[in-house]
Amino acid sequence: MKNPIAVVTAFLLLSIPCFAQPDETDSSKLMNEVTIRSFEQNRKATAAIASVKIIGLNNGDRYNKTSLVNGFNSVAGVRMEERSPGSYRINIRGSSLRSPFGIRNVKVYWNDIPITDPGGNTYFNQFAYNNFSYIEIFKGPAGSMYGAGTGGLILLNNLDRWQPGASLEYVTGSYNLQNIFTSARFGSEENKNQLTYAHNQSDGYRTQTKMRRDNFSWRTQLKLSDKQQLSASVLFTDMYYQTPGALTLAEYNTNPKASRPAGGGFPSAVNAKAAIFQKTLTAGFTNLYQFNPSFKNTTTLYGAFAQIKNSAIRNYERRNEPGFGGRTVFSYNSTIGTGNESNFQLVAGSEFQQGFFNTQVSKNRNGNPDTLQTNDDIDYTTYSFFVQGDLMLQKGLFINGGVSLNKTSVNFARLSSFPVNRQKRTYKNEIAPRLSIKKIVTEDLSLKGTVSRGFSPPTVAELLPSTGVISTDLEAEYGWNYEMTASYSLFKKKLLLEATGFYFKLNNALVQRRDISGADFFVNAGNVTQKGLELTADLLLIARKDFIDYLRINTAYTYNHFRYGSFIKGTDNFSGKTVPSVPANTFSALADLQLKNGVYTNITWYSASAIFLNDANSATADSYQLLGCRVGWKKKLRKLYKLNFYAGADNLLDETYSLGNDINAAANRFYNAAPGRNYYAGISFQWIKSPKK
Repeated sequence: MKNPIAVVTAFLLLSIPCFAQPDETDSSKLMNEVTIRSFEQNRKATAAIASVKIIGLNNGDRYNKTSLVNGFNSVAGVRMEERSPGSYRINIRGSSLRSPFGIRNVKVYWNDIPITDPGGNTYFNQFAYNNFSYIEIFKGPAGSMYGAGTGGLILLNNLDRWQPGASLEYVTGSYNLQNIFTSARFGSEENKNQLTYAHNQSDGYRTQTKMRRDNFSWRTQLKLSDKQQLSASVLFTDMYYQTPGALTLAEYNTNPKASRPAGGGFPSAVNAKAAIFQKTLTAGFTNLYQFNPSFKNTTTLYGAFAQIKNSAIRNYERRNEPGFGGRTVFSYNSTIGTGNESNFQLVAGSEFQQGFFNTQVSKNRNGNPDTLQTNDDIDYTTYSFFVQGDLMLQKGLFINGGVSLNKTSVNFARLSSFPVNRQKRTYKNEIAPRLSIKKIVTEDLSLKGTVSRGFSPPTVAELLPSTGVISTDLEAEYGWNYEMTASYSLFKKKLLLEATGFYFKLNNALVQRRDISGADFFVNAGNVTQKGLELTADLLLIARKDFIDYLRINTAYTYNHFRYGSFIKGTDNFSGKTVPSVPANTFSALADLQLKNGVYTNITWYSASAIFLNDANSATADSYQLLGCRVGWKKKLRKLYKLNFYAGADNLLDETYSLGNDINAAANRFYNAAPGRNYYAGISFQWIKSPKK
């Protein structure tokens, strides 16, 4: 880890004098042009109290656009994993212990619509690259306004830089990669519309890892009057991806491309035709009404449906998951004093979600459902009420405080038994407060401290794991988070530095286990102490004269010290052990160089230290270092058309590494090999409609 940090640090310092002094206004605009929307900030990044990191086109558009793994991993404190193409996990300042598949303990919204379903699960793989213009990531408990989840918050925003036109892009590469992205933007400033379509397919690196995804979205925004605006969003995804299963260390070392072989009375992944068929549909609308310049309301109503068919080695699972909900937020803004010295904002609102799920599990016969084993109806309801105050005082003092009251209940009905087995669990009311204070010490230095409480009840997938045993005895996890952030800018804000330290003690931590057949189930650990340090540096240099247009470098380092407190299960004592699935050190570096003749290059470096794979800390996955590079050429024609040709490679060092390990796996089947060195090339064409004269 020391060598990459030293190289990038030296590069940062040596690059500064190589450029002419850029225009400060342009530099500031490029670095902070995004509006932060989380916690109702609605401010530019420099004025926001909430510490939010952005994944935009500059660090999302660096790869073959099949997934956002590399983009997410460029953010300190965030780790995204891909067990196989289409199967993602995200953890923010935490472990992957709750996510053998899917994304849990992180709340996700798309255009103000909750994508995290009422049962606490998020199908993040339903998104394509062109479904958003930028992503906000908030790290740590966000329950004071967004309900359950101790990990963090993800907001995917669209139509923020709307301009009439159309675009088409094609990408091809290794493993029969075929990606198509197209979008059309039409209408006017009073009635904006955007349609997108994306097709992604790949044969995958390993046996039994083919993937196909077709994605469609529609977003419209209609200005009804000077006071009212109505927007609507629709997202539909139809995807299929094979699941190869994890390998033992011996199998992984012998042939990392292999899928899980037959054993223990279970068929191989190939013979079981292990795969997931997934269809998701989300539709909702948001009404914004400005009662007066100080008072407004934003209300979102939505409905969603997911149909999942999972042909697994153990069984064949079919899930139908309809859900609906809504969110309303009232905001009042006021200026305190006669000289506009201070601003005050009061926010109050609520969110409600309910799901009516059905899960049927059958015996798997050559990839088809056979004898029915269980049939469960699940009714999962959650709601929260929240209030928040936001105060901007003179002399650069910002105070943000909020609290929410949350309620969760779940009902199970096992229809496959007679009489019908019914179980119910109502979790106690959870209070989630949060207080942040930010002080601008000088023009270049600011300090911020935050105290917050987070909670997270078990998801449906944890209450009804693949063992088929209903686990309503699981408790919600909860804990207090303390963090301090220092931000400092150098060289007239061309170099931005930030350091964050946090301490989070999580009680009743939910931990994944697997039985001898490979089925997952969950237990409550006593407590987990999570301490960490996050360092980031952003450098932006713009040349006035020379052949260089700009150079941008971003580096991010994360140190994690996650340990079990008191954790004794049966005869096993894991107290003091390192929490598995969490690398102690990660480091990323991004470098973007744009020349004035249109030629550009993107270089990416990511490094992760070794991680433990089980609670006993007796198995590990090796450290790895990834290098990627892309070279391209952009050209604007007659101010109406944009062309972009590019080619690149990922994992240039051809590392053999496991990404998305199976944690606490039975029979030591931990390893899911990621692709070796691979290549891609793409071409895009964009038409920009000329403005009316």
